[in-house]
Amino acid sequence: MAGADEYAIVLFSGGQDSATCLAWALAEFGRVETVAFDYRQRHRVELNCRKVVLAEFRRLFPKWSDKLGQHHLVDLGFLAELGETGLTGEQEIRMQANGLPSTFVPGRNILFLTTAAAIAYRAGIRHIIGGMCETDYSGYPDCRDNTMKAVQLALNLGMDTHFVLHTPLMWRDKADTWRLADELGGRPLVNLIREHTHTCYLGERTTRHDWGYGCGTCPACRLRADGWERWRARWDAPEDSGRVAPD
Repeated sequence: MAGADEYAIVLFSGGQDSATCLAWALAEFGRVETVAFDYRQRHRVELNCRKVVLAEFRRLFPKWSDKLGQHHLVDLGFLAELGETGLTGEQEIRMQANGLPSTFVPGRNILFLTTAAAIAYRAGIRHIIGGMCETDYSGYPDCRDNTMKAVQLALNLGMDTHFVLHTPLMWRDKADTWRLADELGGRPLVNLIREHTHTCYLGERTTRHDWGYGCGTCPACRLRADGWERWRARWDAPEDSGRVAPD
């Protein structure tokens, strides 16, 4: 694992997973940049949330604030123009004949990682962190560990460098993702994620649940809510712990 002198860049959408990955990166690396992508996503409210989340990281965690470097926002709007999906249009969120949900945006994560690598290459950054996961996920092929290994190899060959792709959530379910956030930042980080990150595919931020804001019925909300409930059920921390006991 890297030391305090190494730099990293985090794929940061403003959602639960990327916020947890950002905390993980700040705990592991000496300097951390972030990159977000505007691909005309249906839930573009996440792009507003990301600003609040970054500001809250700086406010709540002074030990990490100085490590937070430049934030990049990259326009990948052409992804929506290539064809409507459940995340880039008003298409119904459903399972398709090919066995993938309509929320799958072909090539999205591969483009995200390639773009992040191009930024990293110019900045002399070696470590790239993403929130991909194949434990609690919708079956997206570009979230699988084998895909990550293949993309890392392609980036290293294509740029003649030695990037390392980190996916700290790859083998964690959503309950364990909540637990990791608690381990990394305790009550402040868990509450930050609940109040300020965005997960809902429909972009709903008027309805407040125990686990945060969202419609409560889309696949992303159901995963987040189920993880929260399972984490609560497994809670078994000492009373003097600095962690947040779930409500």
